[in-house]
Amino acid sequence: MKAFEYNILPNRVIFGSGSVKKLPAEIKRLNLFRPLILCTPGKANYALRLSDIMQAASITVAGIFPHAIPHTPVRVTEEATAVFESVAADCVVSIGGGSVVGLGKAVSIRTEIPHISIPTTYSGSEMTPILGETHNGHKITRSDPKILPTVVLYDPDLTMTLPPAICSTSGVNAIAHAIEALYAKNGNPITSMLALEGIKALAEALPQIVQDPLSQPPRNRALYGAWLCGTVLGSSSMGLHHKLCHVLGGSFALPHAETHAIVLPHALSYNAPAIPEQMAKLATIFPGSNGDALNGLDLLLEQLQLPRGLKDLGMKDSDIDIAAEIATGNEYPNPRALEPECIRELIRRAWAGESAKANLCST
Repeated sequence: MKAFEYNILPNRVIFGSGSVKKLPAEIKRLNLFRPLILCTPGKANYALRLSDIMQAASITVAGIFPHAIPHTPVRVTEEATAVFESVAADCVVSIGGGSVVGLGKAVSIRTEIPHISIPTTYSGSEMTPILGETHNGHKITRSDPKILPTVVLYDPDLTMTLPPAICSTSGVNAIAHAIEALYAKNGNPITSMLALEGIKALAEALPQIVQDPLSQPPRNRALYGAWLCGTVLGSSSMGLHHKLCHVLGGSFALPHAETHAIVLPHALSYNAPAIPEQMAKLATIFPGSNGDALNGLDLLLEQLQLPRGLKDLGMKDSDIDIAAEIATGNEYPNPRALEPECIRELIRRAWAGESAKANLCST
């Protein structure tokens, strides 16, 4: 076994149906008194529910800030921070998807107060010490242990109304985190075990959610898988797949989760020749692989009825060369060296919606 290093991220996780009711106990455990609730406009009803739960436990809610939006704009963070200070809050509680998790992180790192996160999607951001913020059209990402939420409450009940289509794109996004962790430069046996278990849970649960959206067990298992995938995202370096998605999202304003779902099989096909051991393990995880992980992943994407071409998301064919140039402009950790012409062909196939095949040039 090769030598490795593994850093454990120091946050507390509470998982289970009805766990949102444990929020008051967690606030009191941290010796806090006046939480500010953060949410998106669409999750205001969830914020009101949290407020009722806390007030019933004799906790004073300092206020609700329902203005979180994607990509964590600095101007919104500054607005939320001003509200936080004006109401004399002593912690933030975020409820919702990746957008509000990002806002919670941004306010928390600025004010140096605890952040309790209650995720309702599978983004995984709540398990990472990473914060990406936008300002004047530019996205700046930083990592700091203090960015990591202090407590994460996973309540599958809160995901029951999440539409199957969003479950699918968000879930495949989570799978992408775990796949790249398998071949990360700083990978180790622990993150590999967590990644494989997370992928397995989501690959089994997501098709069941599509078939029966009201069934509780697959919702439980999907959120469990998302937690594991988020955990490895927080402790692993990311490679080609995430680089491509960052370029496509940042340069062409393509939707985050859908872009991940389209690019994943193509990025995996590019790296496949360089990661035979990881591909063999994935083939045992994806149902219907028949010994080929790409077959299993393709079958999963078909079952989830996800868009398969970047052109369906609004990307133009004239953007392919631009994307390839940006994506290969700087070297970054990846198991296979970046070959510009092959990367261009990868992007072209993803744009056209073609099936992924491990024949992208020779290594």
